[in-house]
Amino acid sequence: MLAVQFDRFGGPEVLRPVELPTPVPGPGEVLLTVEAAGVNFADTHQVDGSYLGADALPYVPGSEVVGRTPDGRRVLARVSHGYAEQVTAKESAVLEIPEELGAAQALALMMQGLTAWHLLRSSARLQRGESVVVHSAAGGVGSLAVQLAREFGAGRVLAQVSAPAKERLVLDLGADAVITYPLAEKADVVLDAVGGDLFDRALDSLASYGRLVTYGNAARTGFTPVDPARLGRLNASVVGFWLRPALAAPGAVSGPLKELFALVAEGRLKPVAGGSYPLADARRAHEDLLARRTTGKLILTP
Repeated sequence: MLAVQFDRFGGPEVLRPVELPTPVPGPGEVLLTVEAAGVNFADTHQVDGSYLGADALPYVPGSEVVGRTPDGRRVLARVSHGYAEQVTAKESAVLEIPEELGAAQALALMMQGLTAWHLLRSSARLQRGESVVVHSAAGGVGSLAVQLAREFGAGRVLAQVSAPAKERLVLDLGADAVITYPLAEKADVVLDAVGGDLFDRALDSLASYGRLVTYGNAARTGFTPVDPARLGRLNASVVGFWLRPALAAPGAVSGPLKELFALVAEGRLKPVAGGSYPLADARRAHEDLLARRTTGKLILTP
């Protein structure tokens, strides 16, 4: 079968198509024929070595797919090594999905949807009427977080984007305004996946008892040390979030996913489908993602 693999750490250039044996499902697993594999920013950290050790190489990235079971069910599944034509999944990690739901929309609800849900509910503990700033608001997580913040009762939803061309999208998704720093008004909640200078400006823009939730480092400039005395002067907090350990908590997947799918079915949440790339062209997908040329959910199709 065709898969995409890397055998050394680096940028998108280390990704290459290879032929690998079809995986064999173990006890409690099912073999899936992949319709589409989701591309996540976390995949780029696997490729550059931020998430993996050298003993894991060679490695096939990819943590989510839409695929078919041998008995014909169309499913969404959390997996390992998803950049492939076939993949195994735990039966407990498989969710049957409707035929009419697009693969990109379904995949957006898995890692990005769960991230956005937990950022607002579990980490920020958003209260009705509070203001929310979403960095990278046109991206996979951000485009969902803008909509969910509104759905969860935010008083104002403000969007930060990397390019003027993305402003119309986030306003159509329900953002009240597109912002630059310094903010005209202090924010109760800021969701930041960028880090670097943007993190510092966001921290200084928090209202009293505000929460800055950091869940990524797209700037790749290193994390800013946070002085507790600075937090005391601001009367604010910094909250870290990483999806992987969060998913291990009881109810962290099934309940939020059920809510997300219900919101989509009711037309109240609209996942944004981004680019679709051939599986063998995973390198270009990563290049576009890192260059911030994309919006919404990116997928690879065998």
